[in-house]
Amino acid sequence: MQSDHFIHRSRRSGLSPEHRQLLRGVSRSFDLSIRLLPAKLQAPVAIGYLLARATDTVADTTALPLAERQVLLELMTQVIASPNMDTAQAREIKHLTQAFAAQQTDPNERALMQALPQCLPLLQTLDEADQASVRLVLSHITQGQHQDMARFGPGLQALNTQAELDHYTWQVAGSVGEFWTELCGRHLPGYALLAQDEMLRLGRRYGMGLQRLNILRDAGSDLAAGRCYWPLETLTTAGLNAEQLANAAQTANADSLQALTPLYVHWLEHTQSQLADGMRYALALKPLRLRLASALPALIGARTLAMLRQAGPMALTQRIKMPRHEVRRLLWQIALGRGSAGAIERLFKKLSGQDLA
Repeated sequence: MQSDHFIHRSRRSGLSPEHRQLLRGVSRSFDLSIRLLPAKLQAPVAIGYLLARATDTVADTTALPLAERQVLLELMTQVIASPNMDTAQAREIKHLTQAFAAQQTDPNERALMQALPQCLPLLQTLDEADQASVRLVLSHITQGQHQDMARFGPGLQALNTQAELDHYTWQVAGSVGEFWTELCGRHLPGYALLAQDEMLRLGRRYGMGLQRLNILRDAGSDLAAGRCYWPLETLTTAGLNAEQLANAAQTANADSLQALTPLYVHWLEHTQSQLADGMRYALALKPLRLRLASALPALIGARTLAMLRQAGPMALTQRIKMPRHEVRRLLWQIALGRGSAGAIERLFKKLSGQDLA
């Protein structure tokens, strides 16, 4: 099967089969991108992603007491930032993660937390420059997660300004686009058709767009958990506040959700623009496997955004996700186009619902 050919060629990442299974469990789509990467990039990206998913699990498990999550996230942040984990830290991280894992309802996140004490030393297997890059991007991500937990305390809380939203999306995802680009520049000289500064800018925008897409897709569940990422300064322009939005999402109140339409459409357009920058990023890449790995999130994101556009604000009342059979079909289409820049660009436009004439 030719679509599998692109994936099976890139299995070697320096990770054990157990770590690869953890990756597949917590993110099937991003695991595909990692397996498509050139071999030199797989280990730092995979290790960085595993650790980021672990810290995100801690920050995002709102069913557990905030104080417990803050203590564990702070310890994880310290251990990741330090080149060497001392015995006391190792003992404490094992105790806390095992207790935390026991309270997880998702089996894949439980497995990740149980394995965290074995995942942390993976950082030491990277060369010094890659270790520094992973630590830097994780410092941005965990800072955003710490701020998120402090911001969203008891009850429903919302971001205040668009600037806060932009900073958050940069911390937890835009910084990842920069990290990815820095790794490419270090390990693959001449990898892009554009200058490194422009690739960094596009990579940053790409990551921020993917995070905005996640926020939009998860808006209903976030509101139910007391988190509103729609800034108050924009909600007020529609005559809404966070409480009204949360109530509308819970009760499927058509009138309140309809009032959100102009903001919802603007959010979609902004996110589409950022994903288009992500596609420009991917199309500027010379190595085939790197182009495919970088394009896949934008392609899946374009289809997800089209589904959100079709659902309208009622998407806040349902789960929107690209079905697995569509992802498999997408891989076939990429394979049939031999991963060429033209074929990928046409797919992006088609999945976005754009006119191909």
